[in-house]
Amino acid sequence: MRRLLPLLSMLMVLFAAAGPAVAGPAAAAPPADAPAVLAAAPQVYGAWHCGNDFCTWGTARTVADFDSANHWLIDRGDGRPSVNLVVLSFVNPLRLLRQTTDATTLAGVPRGITPEIVSYFSSRGVRVMLSIGGITYTDDWDAALSENPALLGQRAAAVASQLGVGIEIDYEQNTDPNLLALQSFINAYRAIHPYDATGGRAAARLTIDVAAGDRWLIALNRKATADWLRTDTPVLDYANAMVTARPASASASIANWQEHIDGKPQFAPPVPPLAPAKFTGGIYIAYGGKPLPECVNYPGSIQNATASYVGSVAPNGAGTTAGMLGFMFWAAERPATRGIGTVPPNTCQGGVGAGATALGVQVPQPPLRQS
Repeated sequence: MRRLLPLLSMLMVLFAAAGPAVAGPAAAAPPADAPAVLAAAPQVYGAWHCGNDFCTWGTARTVADFDSANHWLIDRGDGRPSVNLVVLSFVNPLRLLRQTTDATTLAGVPRGITPEIVSYFSSRGVRVMLSIGGITYTDDWDAALSENPALLGQRAAAVASQLGVGIEIDYEQNTDPNLLALQSFINAYRAIHPYDATGGRAAARLTIDVAAGDRWLIALNRKATADWLRTDTPVLDYANAMVTARPASASASIANWQEHIDGKPQFAPPVPPLAPAKFTGGIYIAYGGKPLPECVNYPGSIQNATASYVGSVAPNGAGTTAGMLGFMFWAAERPATRGIGTVPPNTCQGGVGAGATALGVQVPQPPLRQS
């Protein structure tokens, strides 16, 4: 997100990242205590991570300090990580393009995103990615894409190589996204790090964020679904459907995710259907003034209530295998200037960690389904 932010800006971050809730009837969710019956166990079970300064990552930290706030991510209570992916959020695309060095940035990368922090996760089998953008950096995405999108792609690829991480595209331009330039960014990145179906090369993992459903970021979602997330000629590994607006529910989440699977044939031009194996669903774990079940109480959580759907939803025009890729959680440590985060005593072993055990999440992350 942009440089850190007064209260109003951070509230905009949380609202916009969620996208609008979907009106109308929603699919019924199973009871919260119903056991999950999965055609596919989650392959992606990850958390966006905002560091200790509300998604800026502007200050380098010792590993001991970082661990004191984040140990739950690498230990669900039995020594196993609670997640198999963390996405460090966010890198400013314009600063990355221009290789900015200042008080909070070193050669275009936030000073808090260091090899030591990456190793904190990767040495325990947790995949690491960097998210470029976020709602606060939308204007900077536009500026960078106008200035030199191919060079931006090359510099993102260089950082991925240097740190041994993947890259997430979080370009939240709803009205007129520069899709031709974004294609140039992707082409430049893929020229250095080609698509790797095995998942063996960390820097080859390139993903994109789309809205919770199909009614926001429509042009971006249409382009990504039609051209970059195909199962026959994939360009990006997968998409993350961002979190549903609070107050969240299992039924609202399912309704949003089903929109991606069905597409929007009534739109002009239409949005094609997305293969379930090409996207994850986003859920809040830190929001407001009290711990959420999604963080602290797996039996009462949205991830538990939607697990059967996520693990078994059938394709509807794209893909051949049932089940979404899994879940992403917003967001670890300090995602907002107000409200609680996931630091002690509000850590998420009992929600996210317990879910990893209940759902049979593999760490390290296995090769992802391709169809």
